[in-house]
Amino acid sequence: MARTIPLRFPFPQQQRRTSSYGQERRPMFGGSGGGGGAGSAIKIRLLIALAIAAFAFISYYTKPGDKNEVTGETERVAMTEEAEEIQLGVQAAPEMVGMHGGPSRKVAAQQQVQQVGWRILEGLDRQLAEYNKEHPDANRHNPYEKAFQFTLLADPRTVNAFALPGGQVFITEALYRDLETEGQLAGVLAHEIGHVLSRHGNKQMARQGMFQGLAGAIGVLAGSQQGAQMGQMISSAIGMKYGREAEIEADDWAVRLTYQAGYDPRAMEGVMRILEQAGGSGPPEFLSTHPKPANRVAYIEAAIKKYFPDGIPDGLRP
Repeated sequence: MARTIPLRFPFPQQQRRTSSYGQERRPMFGGSGGGGGAGSAIKIRLLIALAIAAFAFISYYTKPGDKNEVTGETERVAMTEEAEEIQLGVQAAPEMVGMHGGPSRKVAAQQQVQQVGWRILEGLDRQLAEYNKEHPDANRHNPYEKAFQFTLLADPRTVNAFALPGGQVFITEALYRDLETEGQLAGVLAHEIGHVLSRHGNKQMARQGMFQGLAGAIGVLAGSQQGAQMGQMISSAIGMKYGREAEIEADDWAVRLTYQAGYDPRAMEGVMRILEQAGGSGPPEFLSTHPKPANRVAYIEAAIKKYFPDGIPDGLRP
């Protein structure tokens, strides 16, 4: 019988990370006399920019928190009802499927993707049931369980897997054919399931309004098209930071979920090697939503050590 890993939230060193930035360079208002037209214009732009930035921050940070039914954490999300997330994912799915050549016509492969996906969810159910037994007042459950769908896409060139809010999970043929074991497939699907369970897409939509407000404030303060573009770049960089942290958290989910489904979580290291080979040199990690696969191996190894300090049990599927 597989050993059950107790749920402990929040995840260590993940959801509570903060980023430090350099000190803000403030405009210097010098000169003599009562202030010229240029100085007044700068002051007006500064006041408007501060008002926009303040509104963006207040709008985001005063959002009422919503409880995550799986983790028990209170989160800032754009949609507080799981049914809304599910509906959004269902509505967006046809477009995403169409962008990748439609569903794969390889029946056996399509069935394997679906079977492995459901096996992972069954493992999650056992994990939550065990947690609720130890904590009778917790009532943790997976509100997306019946909404999850796993689809192999026909795209033979794009090495990718992704998930939409609410439970629509996809993997392309290009990635599927490079996988060497069923455990690696389980790792990919478990990672995407982790995105759904942590409501990463929903959280990102809530943050996006704040990012856009900050970008607008920078553009107003600069008073030029170049300044507005700089604001958009800064906004994107902030958003990408959140994206990388979400990827690390999803890898943490993958380690636990693959084990609970009977797979060896070390298979995730093989997935990273495959992604590294497929990606080539790629963009710098700072400007990439996903951490580099080589760096993610270190995160995965740390998660394995955290959950299996005495080593991974024998008898798991590779």
